[in-house]
Amino acid sequence: MLSAPAAASWEANRAALSSVSGWVSVACWIVVYSPQIYDNYRLKSGEGLSVLFIFIWWLGDTTNLVGGLMAGILPTMLLLAAYYILCDLILLFQVYYYRHYNPVHPLPSSSPSATHPPSDTTPLLPKPTPNHPPKSSERARQTVLYAAAVALVVGTGVVAWWVNERQGGGGAGRGGGETHADWKAQVVGWTSAALYIGSRIPQIFKNLKTKCEGLSLSLFVFALVGNITYVAQVLLASTSRDYLISNASWLAGSGGTVALDLFVLGQFVYFRNAERVWVADGDVRSAAGEGDGEVREEGEV
Repeated sequence: MLSAPAAASWEANRAALSSVSGWVSVACWIVVYSPQIYDNYRLKSGEGLSVLFIFIWWLGDTTNLVGGLMAGILPTMLLLAAYYILCDLILLFQVYYYRHYNPVHPLPSSSPSATHPPSDTTPLLPKPTPNHPPKSSERARQTVLYAAAVALVVGTGVVAWWVNERQGGGGAGRGGGETHADWKAQVVGWTSAALYIGSRIPQIFKNLKTKCEGLSLSLFVFALVGNITYVAQVLLASTSRDYLISNASWLAGSGGTVALDLFVLGQFVYFRNAERVWVADGDVRSAAGEGDGEVREEGEV
């Protein structure tokens, strides 16, 4: 059993770690949408995203905002929740905007057997084409960039915590973190948790068709880190029975989302050697070649 001074020191350190985790989580959630928004703009397409994924995520963020208004959380947290909703709407706008002005089409296979029957002179391996996945050196470079980006965002969260502590401010978080005895708050919390977890399901099925093409890996990396640090914030704040029960919905929502986000990251790894499966309307001639046949628009959910 710890002595009184040791116990007091541990409680102080645990409170500090909880606060740091909260700020890191907020930093991750501030930037989580940016890579996907940029990728959609760069590709001039949002077909890597499932519309249901965005829509259900938007419902979860809206429910989270309503819960914040009911609980009377800090205005800064309300602004953050409103920012999440705005980003959801931007993603939805991109999907439908690019579907209308720059539709995508299935990309013809680059394999020789797709257009010509094999013969004695047919090579065993297809010639490299622009549709082939990046080399291992390129993947290594991307891994370093992802790690650096995560470190930068985590570092920003730590700096934000340090500045906040020097100014005598409060903690940070996405919601939860308190003892909610009100049944209305519990209903909102469990509804939000169900929506956040359920949003991943249509995206997982979408990835089976698109092979994660057009989907930003950073979106799920930052969501994963944001949820893990949020769970750490709640658990480090207190482990009392009443506290954990009152925050069970927030923990379940973040924990369940972490499990599904790990599954999506596994899809990225599984499909890392896959060739492209679609091409934007503006590039279809250069990718498929003129006179190769008709192309079909793709606009699935």
